[in-house]
Amino acid sequence: MSSAHEASLLAHAAGLTRRGSLHTYLVIRWMVDRDLVEDGLRAYAYFRWLDDVLDLQLGERRQRLAMVKEQAELARRAFDGDFARPACAEEQLLQDLIHGNRSGHPGLTSYVNCMMQVMAFDAGRRGRLMSAAELTEYTRLLATAVMDGLTYFIGHDRAYPVHAARYSAVAGAHISHMLRDAVDDLQAGYYNIPREVLEAENLSPADMNARAYRRWVRGRVGLAEALFRDGKRYIRSVPHLRARLSGLAYCASFESVLGKVKRNGYSLRETGKGEAPRPAEGRSRPVPPAAAHGRWPSSPVADV
Repeated sequence: MSSAHEASLLAHAAGLTRRGSLHTYLVIRWMVDRDLVEDGLRAYAYFRWLDDVLDLQLGERRQRLAMVKEQAELARRAFDGDFARPACAEEQLLQDLIHGNRSGHPGLTSYVNCMMQVMAFDAGRRGRLMSAAELTEYTRLLATAVMDGLTYFIGHDRAYPVHAARYSAVAGAHISHMLRDAVDDLQAGYYNIPREVLEAENLSPADMNARAYRRWVRGRVGLAEALFRDGKRYIRSVPHLRARLSGLAYCASFESVLGKVKRNGYSLRETGKGEAPRPAEGRSRPVPPAAAHGRWPSSPVADV
């Protein structure tokens, strides 16, 4: 690859990142290890692109799932040393990211693999009610991706402590994220409350002001707060200052979401940025409304 082409790709990655999330762009520029800044831009830009393709260009579930499967296979082959000819600039970013993988550090492999599984989960859940176990696994995958990515991109030369609370803060952040965006996600056909809760309480996903729904939200807020407490203790034990600063700032941004939910009496209608459609008169079963097109669920990519 010529130096001019490589510079053009990096400029493309920087532009995608800056437009996708200025906060993330600044974190990469100022907090990521100096020799990994370019790879940090490649990582965010690639998954931002994949997120947008799945959202805006592929309307059918089978198309979205096929796209994620294809991209996961491209990554697997690259990790095995097989760099097939990329179909676009963004696939080249993924391959360049993996080509620069620091041997002996599992963080990048975990980050890419778990993010692919997160993409697959969201690609398949539009218009479908998910079980509590499925949503818990979704949070686990996202938390693993973010935290293992942090160990790779920030302070990769110093081992992070091994502890049960290693992923707690990010799990708390994801729970907060899903509460914050529940209204907008509902309008697009994504449901952040488990199927079992809706069935047990005879609720629709749109019944966000119902007492039983708010009781569930209160439980989620309590869980997220407990995860943040454990997670912040872990983050303070990390040996690298930039990692501690990044992690604690990440927690603070989502803890503010929980404060807003509590001030609004655990009503997500008041907390969300949009307004959820009201359930049909007399609805007694959690039947999902028709999925809206043209919007991906609030993406974990955007806040990592």
